[in-house]
Amino acid sequence: EEVWQVYEKLTSVGKAANGDDAMFTVAAAFGNVHGVYAPGNVRLDPEILHNTQKYIAEKLGDGNKKPVSFVFHGGSGSSVEDIRYAIKAGVIKMNIDTDTQWAFWDGVRAYELKNRDYLQGQIGNPDGDDKPNKKY
Repeated sequence: EEVWQVYEKLTSVGKAANGDDAMFTVAAAFGNVHGVYAPGNVRLDPEILHNTQKYIAEKLGDGNKKPVSFVFHGGSGSSVEDIRYAIKAGVIKMNIDTDTQWAFWDGVRAYELKNRDYLQGQIGNPDGDDKPNKKY
């Protein structure tokens, strides 16, 4: 019942701001957490999202099976299966900041490691003391 009350309140705020176009997203907690965890240490329960959709759809009775647009916070490290199941429940946005930051850093780190001798100054490298380093 609390889910329905929150949905009604958000819808009324959205309609007050945008007329009948009351678009909003809900960042519901279903076991998701921010940060990095070893596989198996975070247990997602996207069934919560499916149950929420079903409950609100029944209350609305308008035939829309996915009346809520969800945001998946703390998606880094989630399994492909959990992600797909959450999307089926109406997730339209997924935050993967930790994974994105690591992918960026890991690429920079690998590049620097590979080209370290060419990144120590603008001129001078293993190819010669007067060789420029502009291509690195």
